[in-house]
Amino acid sequence: MSRRIAAALLPAVAAVLSLIAGCGTLENGRGWGQDALWPIDGQRVARAACDAFLSPGTLVPLAGAAVFAVDGFDERVSDWAIKHTPIFGSVDRADDASTYLKQALRMEMLLMPLATPSGDTLEQWVPAKLRGYVVELGAKTATGSVVAFLKDATGRQRPDGSSDRSFPSGHASSAFSYVTLANRNLDSIDALEGIRPALEVTNLVLAAGVGWARVEAGKHYPSDVLVGAALGHFLTAFIHDAFMNLPEDSNVDFDFFPIENGGGIELAFRF
Repeated sequence: MSRRIAAALLPAVAAVLSLIAGCGTLENGRGWGQDALWPIDGQRVARAACDAFLSPGTLVPLAGAAVFAVDGFDERVSDWAIKHTPIFGSVDRADDASTYLKQALRMEMLLMPLATPSGDTLEQWVPAKLRGYVVELGAKTATGSVVAFLKDATGRQRPDGSSDRSFPSGHASSAFSYVTLANRNLDSIDALEGIRPALEVTNLVLAAGVGWARVEAGKHYPSDVLVGAALGHFLTAFIHDAFMNLPEDSNVDFDFFPIENGGGIELAFRF
Protein backbone atom coordinates (compact mmCIF):
# COMPACT_ATOMS: atom_id res chain seq x y z
CA MET A 1 0.00 0.00 0.00
CA SER A 2 2.78 2.45 0.94
CA ARG A 3 4.49 1.81 -2.41
CA ARG A 4 1.27 2.72 -4.23
CA ILE A 5 0.90 5.91 -2.16
CA ALA A 6 4.42 7.03 -3.01
CA ALA A 7 4.00 6.11 -6.68
CA ALA A 8 0.73 8.05 -6.89
CA LEU A 9 2.09 11.13 -5.17
CA LEU A 10 4.95 11.81 -7.58
CA PRO A 11 2.81 12.02 -10.75
CA ALA A 12 0.37 14.23 -8.86
CA VAL A 13 3.14 16.63 -7.93
CA ALA A 14 4.49 16.58 -11.47
CA ALA A 15 1.02 17.27 -12.86
CA VAL A 16 0.53 20.24 -10.56
CA LEU A 17 3.91 21.66 -11.53
CA SER A 18 3.17 21.18 -15.23
CA LEU A 19 0.04 23.30 -14.86
CA ILE A 20 1.80 26.10 -13.02
CA ALA A 21 4.33 28.40 -14.61
CA GLY A 22 6.96 29.51 -12.13
CA CYS A 23 6.88 33.00 -13.60
CA GLY A 24 5.78 36.34 -12.23
CA THR A 25 6.73 37.76 -8.87
CA LEU A 26 5.76 37.65 -5.20
CA GLU A 27 3.60 40.27 -3.50
CA ASN A 28 6.63 42.51 -2.98
CA GLY A 29 7.43 42.52 -6.69
CA ARG A 30 10.49 40.31 -6.27
CA GLY A 31 10.98 36.71 -7.35
CA TRP A 32 11.22 33.64 -5.12
CA GLY A 33 14.91 33.15 -4.36
CA GLN A 34 15.92 36.47 -5.89
CA ASP A 35 16.90 37.95 -2.52
CA ALA A 36 18.10 34.72 -0.89
CA LEU A 37 21.37 34.62 1.06
CA TRP A 38 22.11 38.35 0.92
CA PRO A 39 21.75 40.77 2.60
CA ILE A 40 21.78 39.11 6.01
CA ASP A 41 19.45 40.98 8.37
CA GLY A 42 20.21 40.36 12.05
CA GLN A 43 16.68 41.19 13.15
CA ARG A 44 15.20 38.87 10.54
CA VAL A 45 17.50 36.08 11.74
CA ALA A 46 16.41 36.64 15.35
CA ARG A 47 12.73 36.71 14.39
CA ALA A 48 13.16 33.53 12.35
CA ALA A 49 14.71 31.76 15.34
CA CYS A 50 11.88 32.87 17.66
CA ASP A 51 9.15 31.97 15.18
CA ALA A 52 10.68 28.57 14.42
CA PHE A 53 11.05 27.68 18.09
CA LEU A 54 7.58 28.91 19.12
CA SER A 55 5.91 27.23 16.16
CA PRO A 56 3.50 24.35 16.90
CA GLY A 57 5.63 22.30 14.52
CA THR A 58 8.42 22.50 17.11
CA LEU A 59 6.66 22.74 20.47
CA VAL A 60 3.94 20.13 19.95
CA PRO A 61 6.27 17.21 19.14
CA LEU A 62 8.65 18.28 21.92
CA ALA A 63 5.76 18.21 24.38
CA GLY A 64 4.77 14.80 23.06
CA ALA A 65 8.31 13.50 23.52
CA ALA A 66 8.25 14.71 27.12
CA VAL A 67 5.03 12.76 27.73
CA PHE A 68 6.55 9.57 26.31
CA ALA A 69 9.56 9.96 28.61
CA VAL A 70 7.35 9.38 31.67
CA ASP A 71 7.20 6.00 33.42
CA GLY A 72 8.35 3.78 30.55
CA PHE A 73 5.53 4.92 28.26
CA ASP A 74 8.00 5.15 25.37
CA GLU A 75 9.00 1.50 25.60
CA ARG A 76 5.45 0.24 26.15
CA VAL A 77 4.09 1.98 23.06
CA SER A 78 7.07 0.79 21.02
CA ASP A 79 6.53 -2.82 22.10
CA TRP A 80 2.81 -2.60 21.31
CA ALA A 81 3.41 -1.08 17.86
CA ILE A 82 5.96 -3.75 16.91
CA LYS A 83 3.70 -6.56 18.12
CA HIS A 84 0.46 -5.35 16.50
CA THR A 85 1.69 -3.20 13.54
CA PRO A 86 -1.82 -1.66 13.31
CA ILE A 87 -1.20 0.60 10.29
CA PHE A 88 1.25 -1.21 8.03
CA GLY A 89 0.54 -4.83 8.92
CA SER A 90 4.11 -6.04 9.43
CA VAL A 91 7.50 -4.80 10.56
CA ASP A 92 8.97 -5.20 7.08
CA ARG A 93 6.14 -3.31 5.37
CA ALA A 94 6.47 -0.53 7.94
CA ASP A 95 10.19 -0.29 7.25
CA ASP A 96 9.56 -0.10 3.49
CA ALA A 97 6.77 2.45 3.95
CA SER A 98 8.98 4.81 5.91
CA THR A 99 11.47 4.90 3.03
CA TYR A 100 8.90 5.21 0.23
CA LEU A 101 6.98 8.01 1.95
CA LYS A 102 10.16 9.89 2.84
CA GLN A 103 11.42 9.71 -0.73
CA ALA A 104 8.07 10.92 -2.07
CA LEU A 105 8.25 13.95 0.22
CA ARG A 106 11.85 14.53 -0.81
CA MET A 107 10.86 14.56 -4.46
CA GLU A 108 8.07 17.03 -3.76
CA MET A 109 10.50 19.25 -1.85
CA LEU A 110 12.88 19.26 -4.81
CA LEU A 111 10.20 19.91 -7.45
CA MET A 112 7.98 22.45 -5.70
CA PRO A 113 10.41 25.42 -5.96
CA LEU A 114 10.17 25.16 -9.75
CA ALA A 115 6.55 26.32 -9.52
CA THR A 116 7.28 29.37 -7.36
CA PRO A 117 7.32 32.77 -9.11
CA SER A 118 10.91 33.78 -9.82
CA GLY A 119 10.63 36.38 -12.57
CA ASP A 120 9.42 36.61 -16.14
CA THR A 121 12.71 36.07 -17.97
CA LEU A 122 15.24 33.26 -17.97
CA GLU A 123 17.92 35.68 -16.79
CA GLN A 124 15.87 36.35 -13.66
CA TRP A 125 14.50 32.85 -13.19
CA VAL A 126 17.68 30.74 -13.21
CA PRO A 127 19.82 32.63 -10.68
CA ALA A 128 16.79 33.10 -8.40
CA LYS A 129 16.10 29.37 -8.39
CA LEU A 130 19.75 28.56 -7.73
CA ARG A 131 19.92 30.93 -4.77
CA GLY A 132 16.70 29.55 -3.35
CA TYR A 133 17.84 25.96 -3.73
CA VAL A 134 21.11 26.78 -1.93
CA VAL A 135 19.16 27.97 1.11
CA GLU A 136 16.72 25.07 1.10
CA LEU A 137 19.33 22.37 0.60
CA GLY A 138 21.48 24.10 3.22
CA ALA A 139 18.59 23.84 5.68
CA LYS A 140 18.22 20.13 4.98
CA THR A 141 21.98 19.57 5.27
CA ALA A 142 22.12 21.39 8.61
CA THR A 143 19.26 19.28 9.91
CA GLY A 144 20.99 16.06 8.88
CA SER A 145 24.26 17.15 10.47
CA VAL A 146 22.66 17.98 13.83
CA VAL A 147 20.75 14.70 13.86
CA ALA A 148 23.91 12.72 13.05
CA PHE A 149 25.76 14.49 15.88
CA LEU A 150 22.99 13.69 18.37
CA LYS A 151 22.89 10.05 17.29
CA ASP A 152 26.61 9.74 17.96
CA ALA A 153 26.38 11.64 21.24
CA THR A 154 23.43 9.74 22.74
CA GLY A 155 24.04 6.20 21.47
CA ARG A 156 20.52 5.03 22.24
CA GLN A 157 19.83 1.41 21.29
CA ARG A 158 17.12 0.87 18.70
CA PRO A 159 14.05 -1.10 19.85
CA ASP A 160 15.01 -4.00 17.56
CA GLY A 161 18.61 -3.92 18.80
CA SER A 162 20.04 -3.38 15.32
CA SER A 163 22.26 -0.41 16.27
CA ASP A 164 22.82 2.33 18.84
CA ARG A 165 21.63 5.19 16.61
CA SER A 166 18.01 5.42 17.67
CA PHE A 167 17.85 9.00 18.99
CA PRO A 168 16.67 11.09 17.24
CA SER A 169 14.97 9.66 14.16
CA GLY A 170 16.71 10.66 10.95
CA HIS A 171 13.72 9.58 8.84
CA ALA A 172 11.37 11.78 10.89
CA SER A 173 13.70 14.77 10.86
CA SER A 174 14.12 14.48 7.09
CA ALA A 175 10.39 14.05 6.47
CA PHE A 176 9.44 17.09 8.52
CA SER A 177 12.28 19.10 7.01
CA TYR A 178 10.95 18.28 3.54
CA VAL A 179 7.40 19.14 4.57
CA THR A 180 8.44 22.45 6.13
CA LEU A 181 10.11 23.48 2.88
CA ALA A 182 7.32 22.18 0.65
CA ASN A 183 4.60 23.94 2.65
CA ARG A 184 6.50 27.22 2.71
CA ASN A 185 6.87 27.00 -1.05
CA LEU A 186 3.15 26.32 -1.39
CA ASP A 187 2.59 29.65 0.37
CA SER A 188 4.38 31.38 -2.52
CA ILE A 189 2.21 29.83 -5.28
CA ASP A 190 -0.93 31.91 -5.77
CA ALA A 191 -2.40 29.45 -8.28
CA LEU A 192 -2.86 26.91 -5.47
CA GLU A 193 -4.79 29.28 -3.20
CA GLY A 194 -7.95 27.19 -3.10
CA ILE A 195 -6.34 23.83 -2.41
CA ARG A 196 -3.29 24.94 -0.44
CA PRO A 197 -4.61 23.98 3.02
CA ALA A 198 -5.49 20.47 1.82
CA LEU A 199 -2.04 20.01 0.27
CA GLU A 200 -0.29 21.23 3.41
CA VAL A 201 -2.32 18.91 5.66
CA THR A 202 -1.64 16.00 3.30
CA ASN A 203 2.09 16.69 3.53
CA LEU A 204 1.94 16.68 7.33
CA VAL A 205 -0.03 13.42 7.35
CA LEU A 206 2.56 11.78 5.09
CA ALA A 207 5.39 12.99 7.33
CA ALA A 208 3.56 11.65 10.38
CA GLY A 209 3.21 8.36 8.50
CA VAL A 210 6.98 8.24 8.07
CA GLY A 211 7.46 8.70 11.80
CA TRP A 212 4.91 6.11 12.86
CA ALA A 213 6.25 3.62 10.31
CA ARG A 214 9.65 3.84 12.01
CA VAL A 215 7.99 2.97 15.32
CA GLU A 216 6.12 -0.02 13.85
CA ALA A 217 9.33 -1.14 12.14
CA GLY A 218 11.10 -1.31 15.50
CA LYS A 219 13.71 1.25 14.43
CA HIS A 220 12.70 4.04 16.81
CA TYR A 221 10.83 4.77 20.00
CA PRO A 222 8.02 7.37 19.75
CA SER A 223 10.18 9.97 21.52
CA ASP A 224 12.93 9.48 18.91
CA VAL A 225 10.44 10.27 16.17
CA LEU A 226 8.92 13.26 17.95
CA VAL A 227 12.27 14.87 18.72
CA GLY A 228 13.35 14.22 15.13
CA ALA A 229 10.17 15.90 13.86
CA ALA A 230 10.76 18.93 16.11
CA LEU A 231 14.38 19.25 15.00
CA GLY A 232 13.48 18.87 11.34
CA HIS A 233 10.88 21.60 11.56
CA PHE A 234 12.82 24.00 13.78
CA LEU A 235 16.15 23.97 11.95
CA THR A 236 14.57 24.05 8.50
CA ALA A 237 12.07 26.78 9.32
CA PHE A 238 14.77 28.89 10.98
CA ILE A 239 17.28 28.67 8.13
CA HIS A 240 14.64 29.09 5.43
CA ASP A 241 12.97 32.11 7.02
CA ALA A 242 16.26 33.73 8.04
CA PHE A 243 18.02 33.54 4.68
CA MET A 244 15.40 33.33 1.93
CA ASN A 245 14.49 37.00 2.56
CA LEU A 246 10.90 36.45 1.42
CA PRO A 247 8.06 38.80 2.44
CA GLU A 248 7.54 38.32 6.16
CA ASP A 249 4.45 37.45 8.16
CA SER A 250 6.08 36.93 11.53
CA ASN A 251 4.26 36.22 14.78
CA VAL A 252 7.17 37.71 16.71
CA ASP A 253 8.59 41.22 16.57
CA PHE A 254 12.18 41.44 17.76
CA ASP A 255 14.09 44.64 18.43
CA PHE A 256 17.34 45.66 20.09
CA PHE A 257 17.62 49.09 21.68
CA PRO A 258 20.52 50.84 23.42
CA ILE A 259 20.33 51.88 27.05
CA GLU A 260 22.84 53.41 29.39
CA ASN A 261 25.78 51.06 29.89
CA GLY A 262 24.29 48.38 27.65
CA GLY A 263 21.29 47.46 25.60
CA GLY A 264 17.93 45.79 25.74
CA ILE A 265 15.91 43.30 23.74
CA GLU A 266 12.20 43.72 23.08
CA LEU A 267 9.96 40.82 22.01
CA ALA A 268 6.35 41.27 20.97
CA PHE A 269 4.08 38.32 20.18
CA ARG A 270 0.94 38.42 18.01
CA PHE A 271 -1.85 35.93 18.65
